[in-house]
Amino acid sequence: MFIDSGFFFLSSPEEKNATMSTLKHRLFPPQFHCKWPKEAFFSMRLLHPDPASRPKIHEVLQSEFLSEPKEKLDEREAVIELEEKIMEQDMLLEFLLEVQQRKQEALDYLHRDITFLSSDLQEVTNSQTSIRKKGGSNSVFEVSPSQNDNSRKRIRTQENQENGIPKCSRLMKNFKKLESAYFSTRHKTSKPNSNPFLEGLSKYMSYNNLEVKAELKQSDLLNSSNLVCSLGFDRDGEFFATAGVNKKIKVFEYDSILNENRDIHFPIVEIPTRSKLSSISWNRYIKSQIASSNFEGLVQIWDVTQNQVSAEMREHARRVWSVDFSVDPTLLASGSDDGSVKLWNINQGGSIGTIKTKANVCCVKFPCDSSNFVAFGSADHRVYYYDLRNLSIPLCTLFGHKKTVSYIKFVDSKTLVSSSTDNTMKLWDLSDCTSRVLDRPLRSFTGHVNMKNFVGLSVSDGYIATGSETNEVFIYHKAFPMPALSYKFKATDPISGNEVDSNEQFISSVCWRNQSSTLVAANSMGNIKILEMV
Repeated sequence: MFIDSGFFFLSSPEEKNATMSTLKHRLFPPQFHCKWPKEAFFSMRLLHPDPASRPKIHEVLQSEFLSEPKEKLDEREAVIELEEKIMEQDMLLEFLLEVQQRKQEALDYLHRDITFLSSDLQEVTNSQTSIRKKGGSNSVFEVSPSQNDNSRKRIRTQENQENGIPKCSRLMKNFKKLESAYFSTRHKTSKPNSNPFLEGLSKYMSYNNLEVKAELKQSDLLNSSNLVCSLGFDRDGEFFATAGVNKKIKVFEYDSILNENRDIHFPIVEIPTRSKLSSISWNRYIKSQIASSNFEGLVQIWDVTQNQVSAEMREHARRVWSVDFSVDPTLLASGSDDGSVKLWNINQGGSIGTIKTKANVCCVKFPCDSSNFVAFGSADHRVYYYDLRNLSIPLCTLFGHKKTVSYIKFVDSKTLVSSSTDNTMKLWDLSDCTSRVLDRPLRSFTGHVNMKNFVGLSVSDGYIATGSETNEVFIYHKAFPMPALSYKFKATDPISGNEVDSNEQFISSVCWRNQSSTLVAANSMGNIKILEMV
């Protein structure tokens, strides 16, 4: 026996066959021989113990096992290339189909928008024709045919110029926002013969300016602690009251302030209190009754004709931010820093119900037509809406603000506006509260500045008034997200007496006069003005 090229070779054929058999089983498992016999045989020949029995070099090079992989590789590359082309075509097809679908959706929207526009144009044209027919005998329209259109244009232009900024200029300034609001509103409107956008636009464009009708001049105006926290009109709009950090409730007669040009205006009633006041609310039925809340957690009921307290509620542990009377003249609600809303019957000594929350309650409000529901805003950025017949769980929770909710007001029985120190106000449709959670407001209003102070909130006939930390009053209409009007308070220079701009003051309270175009606004220095939309 001898060694050659690392193999052991035996002298007899029997030994060789035995070695091959052993080698065969050592090299490949039986399954390989069954599945690929040709490949196994070729491999065994390459490993044959007898060099003479092994295939020669030219046989190896010509073997199908070297030429076939190349053919298969070419075939595989061709398959891969084809698959890549198919994939590319599939991607292109998917892209084109997606573009087609989106463009078709855009086209459908465009067709619907054109339909809306055509319908509304027809409605407005018919309305104009009807108005002109009714006014045909009116002297305003009695102009010669040749001068008809030009005369009317001159009249409208002159009226707009007299009132300030031309209406067409205001419209074009906010064109993109108005366009967006128009289509958003029209897509949501399914009722026939209902066009809230046109109704809203008419209200939005009805006024050009906020005009000062009167300014309240008080003897203690230079008092550094004269911030007005709350304003309110009585049920008839005959009197309005102020309250704030000067620890006084003052009641003024509206007509006397409006019609008398005095150096100093004195209240017809002045009620001193023991603590700074945060909020007041007139009873909607008992004309002489006002509720107040203060920084010490006390809720009080005042008889302004007798200038005295008629009831006191002392259950809150911390400052009470807000009080509100319901349409039931005996039912009152209060919200406090102690994280509770308390319900009071003013003829009883203690509370008749309590809603506990985990955060400070900053504002509380009843709907304008029901005493069964109440809403309140919280420092946890939420608004809660409760059915008073079940105080265990809110009927609905409104999510959307990013900071403290400082005010809420009901626009109507099912629509609520909230104000927050996140620089926004939001409009909510409470009829959408189907799952106890509402996280999509109808609209967000922006334009005023409100990041740290309570700046006031009031609603009237779809108009929303709020203050701003720029010492301005802003008026919105519920149909549009941008302000319709604004008015900037001026500060009085203590030396010259002239009005100057001041960035240190802010509007602290606003209140409409009973569904009218007139409101009272006060700022952090105690300046109070009666403003009217004109």
